[in-house]
Amino acid sequence: MKDFLNNFYKVDDSIMDKYLSHWQEYSRPKKTIMTEEGKTERYIYFVLDGIQKSYYLNNGKQHIMFFAYSPSFSGIMESFFTQTPSKYYLETITDSTFLRLSFTQHNRLIEEHRELETLFRKISEYFLLGIIERHHEFLAYNTEERFKIFSQRSPHLFGLVSQNDLASYLRIDPTNFSKLMNRIHIQ
Repeated sequence: MKDFLNNFYKVDDSIMDKYLSHWQEYSRPKKTIMTEEGKTERYIYFVLDGIQKSYYLNNGKQHIMFFAYSPSFSGIMESFFTQTPSKYYLETITDSTFLRLSFTQHNRLIEEHRELETLFRKISEYFLLGIIERHHEFLAYNTEERFKIFSQRSPHLFGLVSQNDLASYLRIDPTNFSKLMNRIHIQ
C-alpha cells in the first residue's frame, strides 16, 4: 500500500508508517453489501484481494458506477469524505480482503500531517480526472466504441465480472453487449 500511495505523492516515511499502522485487515464474502444507500460510509478501504462494485438502484435495476480491485481504494468515497448518507451501494462481487481505516482516525491523521492532506488531495484529483474521462466516454462515444475502449483499458475484468455487470457499467443493453463480445476480440 505504501508504494501505491507514494505513486501519487511522496510522504515522509515516518509519517506514512504512522498513518499505515492504523489500517486493519478486514474480509467479506462475495455478495456482501458493505454500504447501503442512506447509510454513511465509516471506513475507507484499500483492496488487497477481490472485486467490488458500487451501484445505485432505479426501478429495482442496478446501474453500476465503479468496480474496485487490487491495488486501489474501495468504498463510497463521497459519503466517507463528507460523512453524509450514501446515495448508492457497495457490494463485494467476489470474496474480498481489505485494509481499512475509520473516518475518525483518517481525519485525525490528515489534520495532524499536512503531507497526508496533500496526498489525499492529489488522489482526489486523480479520481476526478477518471470520472471526467468516463463522463466524456458516455457523451462522445457510441456503445461499440465504449466497449472497445473498456476492453483495451480493462481486459482482465471480462473473466472476473459477469457480462450483466459489465453491460450495466458500460450502459449497454445486455443483448447488445453479448453481440459485441462475440464480434470484438478482447486482448
